[in-house]
Amino acid sequence: MSHTAVDVIRAKRDRGVLSDDQIDWVVDAYTRGVVAEEQMSALAMAIFLNGMTSAETARWTRAMVRSGTVLSLDVDRPTVDKHSTGGVGDKITLPLAPLVAACGAAVPQLSGRGLGHTGGTLDKLESVPGWRAQLSVDEIQAQLRSVGAVICAATEGLAPADRKLYALRDVTSTVESIPLIASSIMSKKIAEGAQSLVLDVKVGSGAFMKDLPSATALAEALVAIGSASGVAVSALLTDMSTPLGFAVGNAVEVAESVEVLRGGGPADVVALTVALAEEMVASAGISADPARVLASGEAYETWARMIRAQGGDPEAPLPAPTHRHLITAPESGVLASLDAYAVGVAAWRLGAGRARKEDPVQAAAGIVLHAKPGTYVSAGDPLMELHTDTPDAIPSALTALTSAYEFGPPPPGSPLILGKIPPAG
Repeated sequence: MSHTAVDVIRAKRDRGVLSDDQIDWVVDAYTRGVVAEEQMSALAMAIFLNGMTSAETARWTRAMVRSGTVLSLDVDRPTVDKHSTGGVGDKITLPLAPLVAACGAAVPQLSGRGLGHTGGTLDKLESVPGWRAQLSVDEIQAQLRSVGAVICAATEGLAPADRKLYALRDVTSTVESIPLIASSIMSKKIAEGAQSLVLDVKVGSGAFMKDLPSATALAEALVAIGSASGVAVSALLTDMSTPLGFAVGNAVEVAESVEVLRGGGPADVVALTVALAEEMVASAGISADPARVLASGEAYETWARMIRAQGGDPEAPLPAPTHRHLITAPESGVLASLDAYAVGVAAWRLGAGRARKEDPVQAAAGIVLHAKPGTYVSAGDPLMELHTDTPDAIPSALTALTSAYEFGPPPPGSPLILGKIPPAG
């Protein structure tokens, strides 16, 4: 059956259900360049506005997997991966992958770049001098055998349809769509060949899912797709109303991750890293205590070997910004709230993220927080420091932060982990 992009767009625009044949055709045609970027932009917006059924989402995921190759990982350890739906200050992959590898698993962490106000793992790691994101399949296999962990970009042949659509969603305001998020995540994860997968589904202002019901719906969709594809998937629902840790950006998040691997770091980053590691080693059938392994220094040693294996120097100084701007407390009192979304937007405007898919990011751009909710500060004390190489960006970042924080009564304690979706079946 022949199709046209206009027919497929119209069907979804008019709230229709796309047939398997329509989905297979449009994903394949977009991958080959037959469907133009502006046509896929229109279809992505129609999907964003009108949604997809679970059957459509599963078929869309399958079509994106079939747009490329599927890795067959030949390693002598159980393979397990983790994916976060994106947050502010969410550098968890950086300490987590070497920690789980040090526990005895193989972690093929194929990661992405910044999407909207959320940071990208590859953008962060590229602030390490010499480190490279692009690896061949043979290099990935060799590194998994020798180090146990690899964090890299998806290979050219791995879900190429998703690679094109991922970048397009970022610049067309179609990121926050459960079908598009679920199919994007699962197409890459199914194609990379890991035996099990643990998801960190963020909830709150700094996440794409702002409330628990939406995040739960996404988590359930992801777990269901995994089950249908023979991959054991579980999900933790975690809070993203406040930035994770004290660093938001690229090089600053790498530095904070190294602190965690060396036995320090912010309590929330450590807690979430350990919780996800426990879930991953359990799904891989490994008996290990991630907290003990982290404290022993073994995870840092694995990190250093992982960075060196990809051409980086783990001991080299990280890039420093040419301009800094300090924001101080306007009054004395307890910091009652710090909005993750506002901080993420400010970091993005400083150069830590991109406005167009072809834009570069600044390695040194970001924000260093000096206080988190629940902290008492005096008038004039530092609240946060803005880092950038483009000082003209500072005013727009300050605008984003205008109502980012409030002073008042101490905030009620809220758990970091809000729930769990176990593997289906």
